[in-house]
Amino acid sequence: MSMWAGLLAVTFLVSCAALFVFIWSMSQGLFGPEDRASRVIFGRREVGLIEEPAAASVQQQDELQDTMTRTGHTGEFAVLSPEEADERATQDESGRWPVLLCIGFAALWLVVASVFGLVASIKLHFPDWLVREAWLTFGRIRPAHLNAVAYGWCSLAAFGVALWLMPRLLRTPLAGGRTAALGATLWGLGVTAGLVAVLTGHSTGLEWLEFPWFCDVPLVIGGTLMGVALLRTLRRRTVDHLYVSVWYIAAGLVWLPILITVANWPGLHHGVQQAAMNWWYGHNVLGLWFTPIGLAAIYYFIPKVLGKPIHSYNLSLIGFWSLAFFYSQVGGHHLIGGPVPGWVISLSIVQSMMMVIPVLAVAINQHRTSWTHLGALRYSPTLRFIVVGGMMYTLASMQGSIESLRTVNTITHFTHYTVAHAHLGLYGFFSMVMFGAIYFILPRVLDWEWPSSTLIRTHFWLVIVGFAIYFVGLSIGGWLQGLAMLDGSKPFMDSVNITKPYLLVRSIGGALMTLGHLVFAVHVGLMLLRRGEARRGPTLLRRQSMNTPVSSPVQGART
Repeated sequence: MSMWAGLLAVTFLVSCAALFVFIWSMSQGLFGPEDRASRVIFGRREVGLIEEPAAASVQQQDELQDTMTRTGHTGEFAVLSPEEADERATQDESGRWPVLLCIGFAALWLVVASVFGLVASIKLHFPDWLVREAWLTFGRIRPAHLNAVAYGWCSLAAFGVALWLMPRLLRTPLAGGRTAALGATLWGLGVTAGLVAVLTGHSTGLEWLEFPWFCDVPLVIGGTLMGVALLRTLRRRTVDHLYVSVWYIAAGLVWLPILITVANWPGLHHGVQQAAMNWWYGHNVLGLWFTPIGLAAIYYFIPKVLGKPIHSYNLSLIGFWSLAFFYSQVGGHHLIGGPVPGWVISLSIVQSMMMVIPVLAVAINQHRTSWTHLGALRYSPTLRFIVVGGMMYTLASMQGSIESLRTVNTITHFTHYTVAHAHLGLYGFFSMVMFGAIYFILPRVLDWEWPSSTLIRTHFWLVIVGFAIYFVGLSIGGWLQGLAMLDGSKPFMDSVNITKPYLLVRSIGGALMTLGHLVFAVHVGLMLLRRGEARRGPTLLRRQSMNTPVSSPVQGART
């Protein structure tokens, strides 16, 4: 065991040394001019031109552009040439069917998962509700909720966003669209089979890994097929520099099949090793799959909507590589107090604290890019969701690092506080970013307007208010629960009873979130059915000045 401890310690030290070498190399300019790298996602003269296809009207587009101009970022001379507009339209539509499959089924699974979650939540304070049918018992409906969220909604939304983003980032149409569509179909079949297995009592009993191994086979094959399509697109790129979002997406596509295969290999893990593997996987699927896709979206959509490059491109690279170096062993802090060697826990705590580096890199970049332009959130649905999601990433990550400390973990372990923290990351960060990305993507893919700006606003406020109620209530209740469990003078049932009002608050927040998800799914369905208006061309191809009418160099362009 000491050999393995030494090996992991050496690996950690090498990671630290590599990070310092990487920072030094950037300071010497070995990665090229930072300003040019940050502008690679824009056209030749596009910087200063806002892009937000989800804005409800031409007037909103104008007001968004004027907001950027008033805050000192002018789009007076910004223009997207007709050739660039045509190329971008081709890139946007190249992955039409796999993107629509992923996003459409993701919205469907979101509703299913929300209903499962609400039922499970109500059972915590009303345990005799829906107990006659075995598949509706808490022990089955709760893992069904988790897996429907993780593999139905979150993963399919991640694939859909990646399949649309990569052609734009690489300036080439998606290669292997049929392959990606087949992969999306197989992934959906795997999720369906896995949920049926869990609800019928054929669960492995391991959190995040409840699907039987044979249900994971189509997930691995489907994910690989979609990954192959994206990597083929990467080979056909026409850009000289790979933007940081490409690094995040490519890394996530490499890490995901490794995680699923290692964690689900039949008969490979037993006993304490199985517990260690369980949380190695449970944390890494969050940090090495969902987080890279979410951050890739943040680094693309915030600059594109605002029409300005990211604050510091070198800082974004530091964030990526420090995530890759330090995240892989973070999950061990969930096993504090368990029958696991102490050095495993200590290494996990150290690496959890090292995660402050990539989190601060993202936080500084996002906030310095968007902070002086918060007025744009009134006009941009995409920006509204993604900026909030980015803030939740900072909060969730910092909270996770603090929660890994033994003094804090002693209180929060085995409580509802941990549940609130998990939702802050997967929902507050990742899901909010996916909502914003989908509002941007679907009009480009379908060449169709969102039917109702009211539905977008309703969706936003329902999920924001619902999640705030959910998170705050469960955090307070979980902390009080932990203090009660540590008080030796109180019986265990006191720690249970103290949570009852907070579990009711959780259900109220969850009900609002579920209602918001229904609004979102209905709106996506209306888009797929093409209810509303056809788009009238590329958005704001040219902005002459604040005091002159907006005109477009492309005939029929929407301006």
